Amino acid sequence: MSFSININNWYSEHKRNLPWRTSKNPYHIWLSEIMLQQTRVAQGLPYFMKFTTRFPTVFDLAKASESEVLKLWQGLGYYSRARNLHQTAKYVSNTLQGVFPNNYKQLLTLKGVGDYTASAIASICFEEPVAVVDGNVYRVLSRYFGIKTPINSTQGIKEFKKLAQEVMDTQSPGEYNQALMDFGALQCKPQNPLCNECLLVDSCEGFRLQLTKELPVKEKKQRIKKRYFNFLVAVTDENETLLEERKGRGIWEGLYQFPLIERNKYIGADELITSKEFISKFTDKVNVTLYNKKEIIHKLSHQHLYTQYWIVNTPKLNEPTLDWTAVKEKPVPVLIAKFLDQYLKTEG
Repeated sequence: MSFSININNWYSEHKRNLPWRTSKNPYHIWLSEIMLQQTRVAQGLPYFMKFTTRFPTVFDLAKASESEVLKLWQGLGYYSRARNLHQTAKYVSNTLQGVFPNNYKQLLTLKGVGDYTASAIASICFEEPVAVVDGNVYRVLSRYFGIKTPINSTQGIKEFKKLAQEVMDTQSPGEYNQALMDFGALQCKPQNPLCNECLLVDSCEGFRLQLTKELPVKEKKQRIKKRYFNFLVAVTDENETLLEERKGRGIWEGLYQFPLIERNKYIGADELITSKEFISKFTDKVNVTLYNKKEIIHKLSHQHLYTQYWIVNTPKLNEPTLDWTAVKEKPVPVLIAKFLDQYLKTEG
């Protein structure tokens, strides 16, 4: 029995009931696939429901402000996905009259859409026989065929895409692609795969060679960068604060944050209040206290943020202020959202 037939048979019994699988609406498939990039289904599902409730069509998403989109996305991470999502919605709405491209090649022209997302939309919505290759697919193929080529290498990307294309079911590519991804997520899991109850176990090279734990192979990750953040949480006598929009290209572009002083190590209150950045913000008499007594480390893919929140009580501020009641309306990084949840419960 062929690989694809086995995968389809497994899927017929174990298919997950997910809201974007109830139709072949390209808007829903596109939205779900963008959200599920580097994100587990369990985490992405509530965001999909929020977005489709607030923005039922691509036209509704296109009409929203970037700030509103980022606020709704808050906590899902990789915010460039949200900005690209919004830009593409405007392009599809305004230039393409709300009609998504109906093939892999044209889908690749959309901002934020790469090989994986284009393949998913083209196969699921339009039955184009293009193979999807995501983390789940890499894992299944590398284990089943016993392939040691690093999946994050140039050679590996080409090799696995070619293999995925060769073994796919071209008669029902959309259903098959979803089947293979579900198989990787539920059966051939990263940790503790269910090998003893797997219908592919007798022909699985990884299992035969006892390489299940070693596969797939990844090239060494780049070195983690350490950054030390000091957020200045201003509190005036009128219960106002400072919140700044993060400018320039970066992971938090378009999000809001408290004024930030960054250093290459932890600093104390004396070094903080004598810094140029602090003096430029506060001219009146201030009282500064460190809010978090325990170390806060926010881990991103290639950097760790060591964060301190400094409460700066001051009579007034010379810069434009924001009332604390409005702070929660702004889109902020999850790092600051967690602080606000705790701070507003105890101080608000």
